[in-house]
Amino acid sequence: MDKWDKRFMQMTETIATWSSCYKENRSVGAIIVKNKRILTTGYNGAPAGIESCKERGECIRINQGIESGTRHEICYAIHAEQNAIIQAAKIGVSIDGATLYCTHQPCVICTKMIINAGITRVVYKEEYPDTFAVQLMELADIQCEKFAEK
Repeated sequence: MDKWDKRFMQMTETIATWSSCYKENRSVGAIIVKNKRILTTGYNGAPAGIESCKERGECIRINQGIESGTRHEICYAIHAEQNAIIQAAKIGVSIDGATLYCTHQPCVICTKMIINAGITRVVYKEEYPDTFAVQLMELADIQCEKFAEK
């Protein structure tokens, strides 16, 4: 890890504070970078125009007792990595060959999007309970690294 990795990881933590997920859940931030330039950012939260769990004052996943790392479809939020990839598509920025920095290891759904978007490196700080995502990244030859400050 170099000084740029540290800088970009610090930025993901700031972006995570923008999360609109309910207070008891993870706040996740992501940025997509190429040639030391930030292309897009993303945080976990409800799609545009949809009331967030923070605004609702409750989380549907907590209310239904859904275990972390499972049943991703039952959630108002879009993951930070998904939002960063979608933002690139929306504004017409190529992320092929880029690095994705994220506060948390991507889930399997995000990993599939990362693979098809052409992202070649993922750096994350916190573990996530999804070992299949790690296997997919290995199969796709994506460099996946857990960030560790020196």
